Amino acid sequence: MGNCLNCCKEPEQLASDSVAPNCNKEEMPEVRLYAAPSHVPASSAPLDTLLSNGNHLGAPTESASATAINRFYQPSRRATSRSAPTMGVSDSKPSDLKVNGLFEHYKDDQEDAILAEGIDQFCKDLTILPDDFKILILAWKLNAEQMCRFSRAEFVNGLKSIKCDSIKSIQSRLPELVQEVEESDELYKDLYRFAFKFGLDIQIGQRILPTSMAIVLWKLVFTIREPPILNRWLNFLETHPLIRGIPKDTWNMFLNFSDHVGSDLSCYDDNEAWPSLFDDFVEFENDQANQNISKDLDKECDEFLIKDG
Repeated sequence: MGNCLNCCKEPEQLASDSVAPNCNKEEMPEVRLYAAPSHVPASSAPLDTLLSNGNHLGAPTESASATAINRFYQPSRRATSRSAPTMGVSDSKPSDLKVNGLFEHYKDDQEDAILAEGIDQFCKDLTILPDDFKILILAWKLNAEQMCRFSRAEFVNGLKSIKCDSIKSIQSRLPELVQEVEESDELYKDLYRFAFKFGLDIQIGQRILPTSMAIVLWKLVFTIREPPILNRWLNFLETHPLIRGIPKDTWNMFLNFSDHVGSDLSCYDDNEAWPSLFDDFVEFENDQANQNISKDLDKECDEFLIKDG
């Protein structure tokens, strides 16, 4: 989506077709997804970087977190801002002429697609921020293949599928779509899985979602139905920068994992076939809890110490 979730390219490829998104605990061959630092000979092993499936990746040369956040916003190159055509709320059957006219209004001058600047203006006309949950819902309904780009087929067929042919009708329909997703487990699961695909940079053949982008998308997709462990999970990822990528299976299984383990992780069973990254997360949380208990005990003991007068 333009000026929204992914307007800049990743500085390095995180994965290619040679990297299978296997999230089981089985070992996978080591792969190098980043170039070795300049002081390391090309033939030497890369610095250890842990992928969630157990692989080791080379250390990045740029802050991936900053890159992911920068993807949300890109300075517009439009010299002037055009207002959307004035249209009322559509009839029950959207007008092909109006939908195509709306596409023509935002499409790029050189390509038959709505790109970053057009999507930025589209969001402004909708009076919705580019990183709003409703924009993710809309991209899902348009079945957008990638961020920063709506093809003519995606835009036209998508709007017709939700019976919209104008800015006003889209503004009216989006809250209804959000409510439908909130009330349907199947719709939400479909949206959740779409978010992973939407976050990939298909132009460089990504099959593993950069962790920084995964964090951004987890925060966005859990605007509704936020699991109790979300903040702790994101904190775990943010405090372990060597975890550089999230495979598809790990992304998909987190939805089940977060429902299964409860708010205190008491239902977690390490004998179940969870991705190894979840084992690491639970171990980290248990260590944190034990440290807090130790600190509390030390504090209680200090209260009983007899201080010299």
